[in-house]
Amino acid sequence: MLQKIILFSGLAGVTVFIGGLLAKYFNHHVKETPVKYEIIHTLMSFGAGIILSAVTLVLIPKGMEELKVLPMALSFGGGVIIFLLIDRYLAKKVGKNATLLAMLMDFIPESIALGATFAIEPNLAILLAVFIGLQNLPEAFNAYRDLILSGFTEKKTLIIFFFLSFFGIGGALIGHYFLTDFPVITAHLMTFSSGGILYLLINDIIPESKLENNYLTSLGATLGFLVGIVGEKII
Repeated sequence: MLQKIILFSGLAGVTVFIGGLLAKYFNHHVKETPVKYEIIHTLMSFGAGIILSAVTLVLIPKGMEELKVLPMALSFGGGVIIFLLIDRYLAKKVGKNATLLAMLMDFIPESIALGATFAIEPNLAILLAVFIGLQNLPEAFNAYRDLILSGFTEKKTLIIFFFLSFFGIGGALIGHYFLTDFPVITAHLMTFSSGGILYLLINDIIPESKLENNYLTSLGATLGFLVGIVGEKII
């Protein structure tokens, strides 16, 4: 069991680093044209759609299963307020970072849920690992761009992404060994994360992905959400 948890959570996490590498290649080997600009913004909106699907189809429903109205509302509201403060603080220090924060707010609780699920339904956990890995690719691609625009070097950014890739293993092990018997704690974590993610999406990511007189960004967001629907249906 332990080997499977490490293997599948590791495969889900390594796509964070792969997404960063793809973004680096795209920046260097695709010429600066209006088409490149449209592709970047479409990928941003695609990632936003996937993140939104994770909130509405995975995090919030799992939280609602275990929590009553008031605890759920407090966890959700706490996530909004805490990440509003974090976002404002980091915006003053390092600039653009919303996509990275949203990716982590999505990736870590889902990894914890992945570890807890392995103890109950291993086949479901494997499918969830695949879904998490697919989510991480466009999210990491966009987060790489944000960090570069914030002044980080390519080397430093890829090092950050390399270490973030292992967060999935850590989260899955925590979920498996410590939270399998405490579904309410996991539910609070998911609901708290949902509040923070929605704040970041509405305040930063969606406005940043918008282009004037361009419909691909909206199509990208809806396609990203469709990917989430298909993944949730399979799971």
